[in-house]
Amino acid sequence: MLERARAKLAQWIAPEHTRKFDGASQGRRTFGAGTFGRVNSEVGAAGQALAARSAYLAANNPLIANAVGNIVGEAVGSGIRPSSDLVAEFDAWSDHADADGRTDFYGLQTIICTDVVVRGESFVLLSNDESGLTLRVLDVEQVDRSLTRDLGNGAQIVQGIEFDTSGNRVAYHISPARLTDTFASWAPPVRVDAADVQHIFRPLFPGQVRGVPWTAPIILSAGELDKLSDALLMGASVAAMFCGVVTDQNDLSSGEDPFGGEAQPSLEPGTLIRLKGGQSVTFATPQQSQAVAELLKVQIRQLAAGMGLPAFMVDGDLTGANYSSLRAGLLPFRRRIEAFQYHCLVPQLLAPVWRRWLATEGDADASARVEWIMPKPLQVDPQKDVEADLAELNAGLASRRQKVAARGWNAEQLDAEIAADRAREKRLGLTFGASPPSQKPETPTRSGVDE
Repeated sequence: MLERARAKLAQWIAPEHTRKFDGASQGRRTFGAGTFGRVNSEVGAAGQALAARSAYLAANNPLIANAVGNIVGEAVGSGIRPSSDLVAEFDAWSDHADADGRTDFYGLQTIICTDVVVRGESFVLLSNDESGLTLRVLDVEQVDRSLTRDLGNGAQIVQGIEFDTSGNRVAYHISPARLTDTFASWAPPVRVDAADVQHIFRPLFPGQVRGVPWTAPIILSAGELDKLSDALLMGASVAAMFCGVVTDQNDLSSGEDPFGGEAQPSLEPGTLIRLKGGQSVTFATPQQSQAVAELLKVQIRQLAAGMGLPAFMVDGDLTGANYSSLRAGLLPFRRRIEAFQYHCLVPQLLAPVWRRWLATEGDADASARVEWIMPKPLQVDPQKDVEADLAELNAGLASRRQKVAARGWNAEQLDAEIAADRAREKRLGLTFGASPPSQKPETPTRSGVDE
């Protein structure tokens, strides 16, 4: 009320100084509109709740689980691979890169990307032991969000991340965790040098310190959609019950309990429910349920838009889709994924791991250049895709190494396998993959004239 009175008074006294942006005005239309404060304050206050609720949806909501899987599959696929003269040595190391021994470096990319999408960020601990360089993906909550304090002289700790006087990250304060921990516990965080930790997240604002789940815009909508789906399923279950209701118009029950001792009769198929005289049963039929199919479609489209996916990548509905519509829907999605790959995954994870690997793997050339080849997206029409690749190769717009790496293979290894296949085919007299040589027909010649 005070704000409204102040706004009215300002308009009456000095109307030329009132706000001309409707979105910043005070009035009925803007009443209840939210505001967003400084990014690190907002993320620090809401980050843990957002991550926990997003993880719950990804584990329990089939639509969100499908969306997360499609984002991760498009972003890393079988793995983002390096293109370099040292790729064979790097691939040999990648087989043992996981400190837990459950997957390889390319499998870790899937785990890290899933954490970034679902929980907003991922922390990777780099360590060297007798077996060489290893990577371990940490739980995001091990980096203490509650630890924020001033260290003096311009240095500070913000949500578990330590910055020096120049604003550079110098350390991470990580709470130790044991595999036997069943319930949440607390232990003093350990200061780990920033060179040994990689923090991967998609920043939304300048100066952002911690990440935000990709599902943040649709957490409330997804929860409401869950409630709606549950209500519709319950309504359909009740409607499917085949039961009868017996009404005693004259109330001749002689005081007997018509419910047979039950506090409230339950609806079950094949049952007959007796009611006292004068009682009747009325089932509620809300009018909004008649348009529920269209309402569900609109809600699913909102979920897809909030996560930046085409709707069919959330619900799997390809009704009415064709090659052109699928391609048109995939193009902006792939553009977003490409930006995430090159602007987040490469500088925050892949490039630092490559530099650390070069520095720790003995005689590796520290100046070796590398180019990261993203996994090739699957196409609706593979033949057209191959023709496009051939056109790029013939026009000099790409190399075979790039095309082979995009398909998840090592160019040197592939060439060696092709050469071995050709040698075996020649030895056995086989002609797989090639047309038999055509016989040139004999050309008749004129008598006495050499053709």
